[in-house]
Amino acid sequence: MVRAYHFPATLRAVNKVLIFDADDTLWENNVRFERVIDDYLDWLKHPTLDKTELRHILDDIEHANVPVLGYGSKALLQSLAQMFERLYERPVGERERTDIAEIARALENHEVDLVPQVSETLAELGSRHDLLLLTKGDPAEQRGKLDASNLGHHFRSVHIVAEKNVAAYRSLVDEHSLDVAVTWMIGNSPHSDILPARAVGMNAVFIPNQHTWVLEQGELDPADKGVLHLAAFTELLAHF
Repeated sequence: MVRAYHFPATLRAVNKVLIFDADDTLWENNVRFERVIDDYLDWLKHPTLDKTELRHILDDIEHANVPVLGYGSKALLQSLAQMFERLYERPVGERERTDIAEIARALENHEVDLVPQVSETLAELGSRHDLLLLTKGDPAEQRGKLDASNLGHHFRSVHIVAEKNVAAYRSLVDEHSLDVAVTWMIGNSPHSDILPARAVGMNAVFIPNQHTWVLEQGELDPADKGVLHLAAFTELLAHF
Protein backbone atom coordinates (compact mmCIF):
# COMPACT_ATOMS: atom_id res chain seq x y z
CA MET A 1 0.00 0.00 0.00
CA VAL A 2 1.36 3.43 -0.94
CA ARG A 3 1.38 5.75 2.05
CA ALA A 4 0.75 9.47 1.58
CA TYR A 5 2.45 11.77 4.06
CA HIS A 6 0.90 15.16 4.74
CA PHE A 7 3.27 17.86 5.87
CA PRO A 8 2.08 20.69 8.18
CA ALA A 9 0.21 23.41 6.32
CA THR A 10 2.33 26.04 8.08
CA LEU A 11 5.33 24.86 6.09
CA ARG A 12 3.70 26.19 2.91
CA ALA A 13 4.73 29.68 3.96
CA VAL A 14 8.41 28.71 3.96
CA ASN A 15 10.15 29.43 0.67
CA LYS A 16 11.32 26.23 -0.97
CA VAL A 17 13.03 25.22 -4.19
CA LEU A 18 10.72 23.08 -6.32
CA ILE A 19 12.40 21.26 -9.19
CA PHE A 20 10.04 19.90 -11.82
CA ASP A 21 10.39 17.06 -14.26
CA ALA A 22 8.88 17.81 -17.69
CA ASP A 23 7.83 14.73 -19.69
CA ASP A 24 4.80 12.98 -18.18
CA THR A 25 4.78 15.43 -15.26
CA LEU A 26 3.97 18.77 -16.91
CA TRP A 27 2.70 17.28 -20.15
CA GLU A 28 1.86 13.87 -21.56
CA ASN A 29 4.76 12.42 -23.49
CA ASN A 30 5.24 8.68 -23.36
CA VAL A 31 1.71 7.95 -24.53
CA ARG A 32 2.69 9.43 -27.91
CA PHE A 33 5.71 7.11 -28.08
CA GLU A 34 3.48 4.17 -27.13
CA ARG A 35 1.15 4.91 -30.05
CA VAL A 36 4.12 4.92 -32.45
CA ILE A 37 5.43 1.66 -31.03
CA ASP A 38 2.01 0.04 -31.30
CA ASP A 39 1.74 1.10 -34.95
CA TYR A 40 5.26 -0.20 -35.59
CA LEU A 41 4.51 -3.61 -34.08
CA ASP A 42 1.39 -3.85 -36.26
CA TRP A 43 3.51 -2.99 -39.30
CA LEU A 44 6.19 -5.50 -38.33
CA LYS A 45 3.79 -8.44 -38.65
CA HIS A 46 6.17 -11.00 -37.21
CA PRO A 47 5.05 -14.53 -38.16
CA THR A 48 5.66 -16.22 -34.77
CA LEU A 49 5.93 -13.60 -32.01
CA ASP A 50 2.94 -11.75 -30.57
CA LYS A 51 3.00 -8.05 -29.64
CA THR A 52 3.78 -8.71 -25.99
CA GLU A 53 6.83 -10.77 -26.89
CA LEU A 54 7.91 -8.19 -29.45
CA ARG A 55 7.59 -5.41 -26.92
CA HIS A 56 9.90 -7.22 -24.50
CA ILE A 57 12.51 -7.42 -27.27
CA LEU A 58 12.17 -3.70 -27.97
CA ASP A 59 12.48 -2.90 -24.26
CA ASP A 60 15.76 -4.83 -24.15
CA ILE A 61 17.06 -3.02 -27.24
CA GLU A 62 16.13 0.41 -25.85
CA HIS A 63 17.68 -0.41 -22.49
CA ALA A 64 20.95 -1.29 -24.23
CA ASN A 65 20.79 1.80 -26.45
CA VAL A 66 20.10 4.43 -23.79
CA PRO A 67 23.78 4.86 -22.77
CA VAL A 68 24.74 5.35 -26.43
CA LEU A 69 21.71 6.96 -28.08
CA GLY A 70 20.10 8.73 -25.14
CA TYR A 71 16.39 9.52 -25.21
CA GLY A 72 13.83 10.90 -27.62
CA SER A 73 12.39 10.27 -31.05
CA LYS A 74 15.72 9.86 -32.85
CA ALA A 75 16.82 7.20 -30.39
CA LEU A 76 13.51 5.37 -30.77
CA LEU A 77 13.80 5.45 -34.56
CA GLN A 78 17.20 3.76 -34.41
CA SER A 79 15.94 1.18 -31.93
CA LEU A 80 13.03 0.30 -34.22
CA ALA A 81 15.41 -0.21 -37.13
CA GLN A 82 17.71 -2.37 -35.00
CA MET A 83 14.77 -4.48 -33.90
CA PHE A 84 13.80 -5.17 -37.50
CA GLU A 85 17.37 -6.23 -38.29
CA ARG A 86 17.54 -8.50 -35.24
CA LEU A 87 14.26 -10.24 -36.01
CA TYR A 88 14.72 -10.64 -39.77
CA GLU A 89 18.50 -11.07 -39.69
CA ARG A 90 19.15 -8.62 -42.50
CA PRO A 91 19.69 -4.87 -42.91
CA VAL A 92 16.71 -2.56 -43.13
CA GLY A 93 15.91 -1.77 -46.74
CA GLU A 94 15.28 1.72 -48.08
CA ARG A 95 11.51 1.16 -48.34
CA GLU A 96 11.38 -0.27 -44.83
CA ARG A 97 13.42 2.60 -43.42
CA THR A 98 11.01 5.04 -45.04
CA ASP A 99 8.03 3.16 -43.58
CA ILE A 100 9.53 3.25 -40.07
CA ALA A 101 10.29 6.95 -40.36
CA GLU A 102 6.73 7.62 -41.48
CA ILE A 103 5.35 5.70 -38.49
CA ALA A 104 7.49 7.82 -36.15
CA ARG A 105 6.75 11.12 -37.89
CA ALA A 106 4.10 11.98 -35.31
CA LEU A 107 6.88 12.63 -32.80
CA GLU A 108 8.59 15.31 -34.86
CA ASN A 109 6.21 18.21 -34.30
CA HIS A 110 6.93 18.68 -30.56
CA GLU A 111 3.22 18.89 -29.78
CA VAL A 112 2.41 18.60 -26.08
CA ASP A 113 -0.76 17.86 -24.16
CA LEU A 114 -0.50 19.66 -20.83
CA VAL A 115 -1.69 17.95 -17.66
CA PRO A 116 -4.85 19.59 -16.27
CA GLN A 117 -4.34 23.07 -14.78
CA VAL A 118 -0.56 22.85 -14.95
CA SER A 119 0.01 26.51 -15.83
CA GLU A 120 -2.30 27.82 -13.13
CA THR A 121 -0.70 25.54 -10.55
CA LEU A 122 2.82 26.61 -11.50
CA ALA A 123 1.83 30.27 -11.37
CA GLU A 124 0.54 29.96 -7.81
CA LEU A 125 3.50 27.87 -6.67
CA GLY A 126 5.87 30.40 -8.25
CA SER A 127 4.39 33.15 -6.13
CA ARG A 128 5.61 31.37 -3.01
CA HIS A 129 8.60 29.28 -4.08
CA ASP A 130 11.59 29.14 -6.42
CA LEU A 131 10.84 26.92 -9.44
CA LEU A 132 13.43 25.10 -11.57
CA LEU A 133 12.99 22.65 -14.44
CA LEU A 134 15.13 19.54 -14.89
CA THR A 135 14.53 17.36 -17.93
CA LYS A 136 16.57 14.85 -19.90
CA GLY A 137 16.87 13.99 -23.56
CA ASP A 138 17.85 15.57 -26.85
CA PRO A 139 18.32 19.31 -26.12
CA ALA A 140 16.61 20.53 -29.29
CA GLU A 141 13.69 18.16 -28.82
CA GLN A 142 13.19 19.04 -25.16
CA ARG A 143 13.50 22.76 -25.84
CA GLY A 144 10.95 22.41 -28.64
CA LYS A 145 8.44 20.79 -26.29
CA LEU A 146 9.06 23.41 -23.64
CA ASP A 147 8.51 26.20 -26.17
CA ALA A 148 5.31 24.53 -27.39
CA SER A 149 4.07 24.23 -23.80
CA ASN A 150 4.38 27.97 -23.04
CA LEU A 151 5.46 27.02 -19.53
CA GLY A 152 9.08 28.15 -19.64
CA HIS A 153 8.43 31.54 -18.03
CA HIS A 154 7.43 29.87 -14.77
CA PHE A 155 10.99 28.65 -14.12
CA ARG A 156 13.98 30.58 -12.88
CA SER A 157 16.25 28.22 -14.79
CA VAL A 158 15.88 25.27 -17.16
CA HIS A 159 18.31 22.36 -17.22
CA ILE A 160 18.38 19.76 -20.01
CA VAL A 161 20.71 16.87 -19.23
CA ALA A 162 21.65 13.62 -20.94
CA GLU A 163 20.76 11.57 -17.87
CA LYS A 164 19.01 12.39 -14.62
CA ASN A 165 21.27 10.46 -12.29
CA VAL A 166 22.86 11.19 -8.92
CA ALA A 167 25.70 13.11 -10.59
CA ALA A 168 23.21 15.40 -12.39
CA TYR A 169 21.41 16.18 -9.14
CA ARG A 170 24.65 16.88 -7.30
CA SER A 171 25.70 19.21 -10.11
CA LEU A 172 22.39 21.09 -9.82
CA VAL A 173 22.81 21.39 -6.05
CA ASP A 174 26.32 22.79 -6.50
CA GLU A 175 25.38 25.17 -9.33
CA HIS A 176 22.58 26.79 -7.37
CA SER A 177 23.98 26.28 -3.86
CA LEU A 178 20.77 24.51 -2.93
CA ASP A 179 19.83 23.64 0.61
CA VAL A 180 18.57 20.10 0.04
CA ALA A 181 16.49 20.22 3.22
CA VAL A 182 14.08 22.69 1.56
CA THR A 183 14.48 21.40 -2.01
CA TRP A 184 11.90 19.11 -3.59
CA MET A 185 12.07 17.14 -6.84
CA ILE A 186 8.66 16.63 -8.43
CA GLY A 187 8.08 13.98 -11.06
CA ASN A 188 6.49 10.75 -12.27
CA SER A 189 9.59 8.59 -12.63
CA PRO A 190 10.95 6.62 -9.67
CA HIS A 191 14.11 5.90 -11.66
CA SER A 192 14.94 9.44 -12.81
CA ASP A 193 13.05 11.77 -10.47
CA ILE A 194 12.60 10.25 -7.05
CA LEU A 195 15.43 7.82 -6.30
CA PRO A 196 18.41 9.98 -7.42
CA ALA A 197 16.93 13.08 -5.75
CA ARG A 198 16.59 11.22 -2.48
CA ALA A 199 20.15 9.91 -2.88
CA VAL A 200 21.51 13.47 -2.71
CA GLY A 201 19.31 14.40 0.24
CA MET A 202 16.46 16.20 -1.52
CA ASN A 203 12.83 15.58 -0.67
CA ALA A 204 10.62 14.38 -3.50
CA VAL A 205 7.04 14.38 -4.72
CA PHE A 206 5.92 11.34 -6.69
CA ILE A 207 2.98 11.95 -9.05
CA PRO A 208 2.47 8.70 -10.97
CA ASN A 209 1.47 8.70 -14.61
CA GLN A 210 -0.24 5.62 -16.04
CA HIS A 211 1.80 5.95 -19.24
CA THR A 212 5.23 6.13 -17.59
CA TRP A 213 7.85 4.31 -19.69
CA VAL A 214 8.78 0.88 -18.36
CA LEU A 215 12.45 1.91 -18.17
CA GLU A 216 11.52 4.75 -15.80
CA GLN A 217 9.96 2.45 -13.21
CA GLY A 218 11.62 1.64 -9.91
CA GLU A 219 10.86 0.52 -6.38
CA LEU A 220 10.03 3.23 -3.86
CA ASP A 221 10.14 2.66 -0.13
CA PRO A 222 6.57 3.31 1.11
CA ALA A 223 7.99 4.16 4.55
CA ASP A 224 10.27 6.92 3.22
CA LYS A 225 8.89 10.09 4.83
CA GLY A 226 10.98 12.20 2.44
CA VAL A 227 8.69 11.24 -0.43
CA LEU A 228 5.23 12.76 -0.75
CA HIS A 229 2.82 10.71 -2.87
CA LEU A 230 0.16 12.66 -4.74
CA ALA A 231 -2.48 11.59 -7.23
CA ALA A 232 -2.62 14.76 -9.34
CA PHE A 233 -0.48 17.77 -10.17
CA THR A 234 -2.96 20.24 -8.70
CA GLU A 235 -2.61 18.58 -5.28
CA LEU A 236 0.76 20.32 -4.95
CA LEU A 237 -1.10 23.46 -3.91
CA ALA A 238 -2.28 21.77 -0.72
CA HIS A 239 1.30 21.12 0.37
CA PHE A 240 3.45 23.98 -0.96
